[in-house]
Amino acid sequence: MESFQFLGIVLVLFVSVQWAIRRRRVDLEKLRLLPPGPTPWPVVGNIFQLGFVKVPHKSFAELALIHGPNIMTLWLGSMCTVVISSKEAAREMFKNHDVILAGRKVYECMKGDFGDELGSMITAQYGTNWRLLRKLSTTEFFVNSRLDATSNIRSRCVDKLVESIREASGNGVNSIDIGRFFFLMAFNLIGNLMFSKDLLDPKSSKGAEFFYHAGMVMEYAGKPNVADFMPFLKWLDPQGIRKNMQNHIREAFHIAGGFIEERVKSSEEKVERNSKDYLDVLLEYRGDDIEGPSMFSSTTINIIVFEMFTAGTDTTTSTLEWAMAELLHNPHTYKKLKTELQNIVSHDEKLEEKHIDNLPYLKAVIKETLRLHPPLPFLVPHKAMDSCMMHGYNIPKETQVLVNVWAIGRDTNTWEEASVFKPERFLKTMVDYKGQHFEYMPFGSGRRMCPAIPLASRVLPLALGTLLHKFDWVLDDGIEPADMDMSERMGITLRKAVPLKAIPIPIA
Repeated sequence: MESFQFLGIVLVLFVSVQWAIRRRRVDLEKLRLLPPGPTPWPVVGNIFQLGFVKVPHKSFAELALIHGPNIMTLWLGSMCTVVISSKEAAREMFKNHDVILAGRKVYECMKGDFGDELGSMITAQYGTNWRLLRKLSTTEFFVNSRLDATSNIRSRCVDKLVESIREASGNGVNSIDIGRFFFLMAFNLIGNLMFSKDLLDPKSSKGAEFFYHAGMVMEYAGKPNVADFMPFLKWLDPQGIRKNMQNHIREAFHIAGGFIEERVKSSEEKVERNSKDYLDVLLEYRGDDIEGPSMFSSTTINIIVFEMFTAGTDTTTSTLEWAMAELLHNPHTYKKLKTELQNIVSHDEKLEEKHIDNLPYLKAVIKETLRLHPPLPFLVPHKAMDSCMMHGYNIPKETQVLVNVWAIGRDTNTWEEASVFKPERFLKTMVDYKGQHFEYMPFGSGRRMCPAIPLASRVLPLALGTLLHKFDWVLDDGIEPADMDMSERMGITLRKAVPLKAIPIPIA
């Protein structure tokens, strides 16, 4: 056994040395023209210079202050990574190089077993397939007319959120993990939009299984994978991330496939439906065979369905948990928002989406939360599809490009009291999150900007406002607001390191 381990170590060292030699042969002129950055170590690059205590977006921001406040190069193992850390560099990227940098860096765990199968808008490279999926999102899923027609679904899911919190807290006796309830609400909302059913209904065992497998996929997707940084290890999958993630995806696809078969059967039997959901849109799709397939395969539909859940639940949960945490951490802001809600919506009245335009401070709280705690601090990684020059530096083809929107949102050159939670700043500015203001891009910008902004802009204030309208909130274990742990941890999204727990006291 020891001889096999020794041979394994020798093999890894040999491959590592060969990789280092090959890298030395890379075009020296291109390397010289790369943006500045810390000197990389052999094999591991700058990984050990990032520090293991801090979250990566914070480490990257600190290194950028030293090596390149606008644009910086880091070597993550063998992965050349350019980090954008200022609004000026972001503006040049999205205004002048949006197409070239619209590629997608796909990590090992995201490489599925479906070859070039159409379906994932997140991992699809910029091109025909991606344009088809993007068009589907903007003209069918998240168009205002469909969102208006599904307002009752969002209202019902938020009502169930209130009921479940009231029940779990014993009517204001016990504390609850607020993030978990937001996650359940977001998951159930996507289930209703996609399948017109509560997947977390106690009667739905398949829904519970799907929820479990989807949760495990998100957990594995958030783990750092050494195979991404040292490609010679990818065939080993040393942490088992890809294997485990694909197993859970297959199980989730099997369950979702059953839902799809049910719908196809009911369609064949001419079963009448009151309204069209996302699954109906996918099943009824008919293309022209010029820009994509004539219809979607079951595998493609499965991929789109699953991506809706993974993209829509964790981001919603992260934002709402941080919003509640910041409100409880800042009692003055909490009281100010409660007062606004009381002035606009009477106690015996239900908060609805029609009220949101009359609640500017509520919308400002959401905006400020997204500034300080963007769900994806680096957005989804971009990739250079060809070489280009930016800010006077060369960005080689295949380079990973990360936009540190966390750092840009806290830039002291742009934001007064940049680290302070201050929603008032958004009451006197036209800055929004629709991708045109490069100092504030929680949902990205350009072609690969999140297409679900219209849905998020309705769900986030409705869910947060309802919980403040229906409950008074008290921190667990007598914790003082100033003593709250507001540290971060990275998973698939930016989450609180310590889950937020509080007691919801129903308002009589």
